[in-house]
Amino acid sequence: MKFYQFFVLSLFLLSCYKDHIPNETKELDLQWEFRQVGTDNWYPATVPGVVHTDLLNNGLIEDPYWENNEQKLQWIEQENWEYKSILKLAKKQLQNDHLELVFEGLDTYAEIYLNDSLVLKTNNLFRSWTLDIKPYVVSGNNELKVLFISPITYNKEKVANHPYQYPSGCEKVDVKVSPFTRKAAYHFGWDWGPRFVTCGIWRHIKIHTWNNVQITDVEVYTSSINENDATIRIRIDVDVNKLDIENLKFKLAFNDTIIYSPVNSELSVHGEYFRIKNPKLWWCNGLGEPHLELLRVDLIQKKKIIDSREIRYGIRTIELVNESDSIGTAFYFKLNGKPVFAKGANYIPQDMFLPRVKDEQYIKLISDVKNANMNMLRVWGGGIYENDIFYDLCDENGILVWQDFMFTGSLYPGDQDFIENVFLEVEENVIRLRNHPSLAVFCGNNEIEVAWNNWGWQKQYAYSAKDSTQIWKDYERLFQYIIPKMVISSASNIPYTSTSPLSNWGTVENFNHSSMHYWGVWHGREPFENFENNVGRFMVEYGFQSFPSMETIHKFASDSSLYLASVCMKNRQKSYIGNGLILDHIRQYYHEPKSFEEIVNLSQEVQAKGIQMAIHSHINKQPHCMGSLFWQLNDCWPGPSWSVIDYYGKHKKAYEVVKEEFK
Repeated sequence: MKFYQFFVLSLFLLSCYKDHIPNETKELDLQWEFRQVGTDNWYPATVPGVVHTDLLNNGLIEDPYWENNEQKLQWIEQENWEYKSILKLAKKQLQNDHLELVFEGLDTYAEIYLNDSLVLKTNNLFRSWTLDIKPYVVSGNNELKVLFISPITYNKEKVANHPYQYPSGCEKVDVKVSPFTRKAAYHFGWDWGPRFVTCGIWRHIKIHTWNNVQITDVEVYTSSINENDATIRIRIDVDVNKLDIENLKFKLAFNDTIIYSPVNSELSVHGEYFRIKNPKLWWCNGLGEPHLELLRVDLIQKKKIIDSREIRYGIRTIELVNESDSIGTAFYFKLNGKPVFAKGANYIPQDMFLPRVKDEQYIKLISDVKNANMNMLRVWGGGIYENDIFYDLCDENGILVWQDFMFTGSLYPGDQDFIENVFLEVEENVIRLRNHPSLAVFCGNNEIEVAWNNWGWQKQYAYSAKDSTQIWKDYERLFQYIIPKMVISSASNIPYTSTSPLSNWGTVENFNHSSMHYWGVWHGREPFENFENNVGRFMVEYGFQSFPSMETIHKFASDSSLYLASVCMKNRQKSYIGNGLILDHIRQYYHEPKSFEEIVNLSQEVQAKGIQMAIHSHINKQPHCMGSLFWQLNDCWPGPSWSVIDYYGKHKKAYEVVKEEFK
């Protein structure tokens, strides 16, 4: 049995009507050139790409990851860069009512010119940008230019004129622009990665044509599940020029059920409810099969398909239980009504230069995650909202996704321009990700609230009482009002938590409440044995560093740099206490190492021991503890870090320990 209901929303009436012409989207494959602004020489460029990789590919810089080239290449972030190409358009394309250029990702401050006309300015790496180019182009060749302005140049005046300084994550330079820049925070440096402030056309460019009507979005989610059936809701958003009601209808094919539905006379967005008997549910790794269905939506006019969408979806419900209990405050997930012990890790981008990450790397990494018996990854808030393939693979392999919004380790402006920019960023990414059955929770930010309450920022940055009041007001507006309101309106079935962690590791009582980042063993220099004693309700972060293998080290260091005190190794270690703390634990649990190679090997033994003790204690403390996500899964460049899989995909010894403990 199936039943359905129409939901009335507004549609936009636009220009003239073209009958029966299918909408079309094509990925552009253009020949690009680039240059440093102020110079004459143009060089071949790769799109998608960034300026650092284009400079490298043309032999204009050395490998950024080799030895100490990071320091030598900091000049790149201070410059402006220009890209150009020829966009060839057929006369037939210009006959469409709408001829749109879609930039899926621009990094970050860009001016787009078509035939010398400035047609668009961008200011957010995390957003896509769509422009109707019909007024600016002609049949044949059209010159397309993209000018990238340095984030440092762009925001220098804002930093200077702002009434107070922001903490700015891990930036170690004089002019700290990251809080003002909607760009991946780790590009500005972190305690496991270098500083490479990139720019470029980092995702694909597409050309999109449409006329009378188009599907703009399809939402599908599980409304309810019981023992015998599931109720699925489908909503279709449509953009319309002129509607011929009698000849326009939807065809929805889902779970072997097909519905033909005419568009109603009120020009409404379309909605359906499906009831599925004896559904095959989507389960996370270890609890069952991650079964996926295919939903296809066709928009049909006079028996011709005008537009269509295909969505793979899993029938499942997800809940976050964060409420008072007999212990303190619970924090755990229910999948299809069943409590889940979350076993997993924190994920960061796989490269400093994002377009270099290939599909094969995503496939291998998520396979490694599944094989290590994990069922959850946290997408950390200092990276990016990942490429679609990441979430597709998590869907296929039963890996739940904790999705941070991209805010971490800093405070952020509260002016209207910044807020509007963030609003559009959040809206776009919530809508893009909400259909994935792997998506378990949206989290407002990483460590901002715990930092404000416990890290002494007020004293460190000399905030006045007035400053503090305004800063906290801006924080609450963004993370406790604007973002959750957007999540509720666009993805009401996905839980939201305002920050991680919700509880600090400073006191014994705090381990009874909500989410926890436990860094007593590392920043607090506590012994490994404290992993066994300090167990929170949901452990979102904890870990210990190690070096990658000698095979990996040889790929970034010369033989003359293979000792801890070398300039290369000092720069490669981004943690303020890294090498010393690793050596202390090697001596405690093993012996005084006799060579650099022994330090490397024993660092992995030490890391494995610490991770094993932590995970073992978390699992044994169920149901007090219902989640264990260690820091961190992977690397963005080769060097010492908390990862269990290095930059080249090589497993450290801790990987096998994780696999065994999570079994």
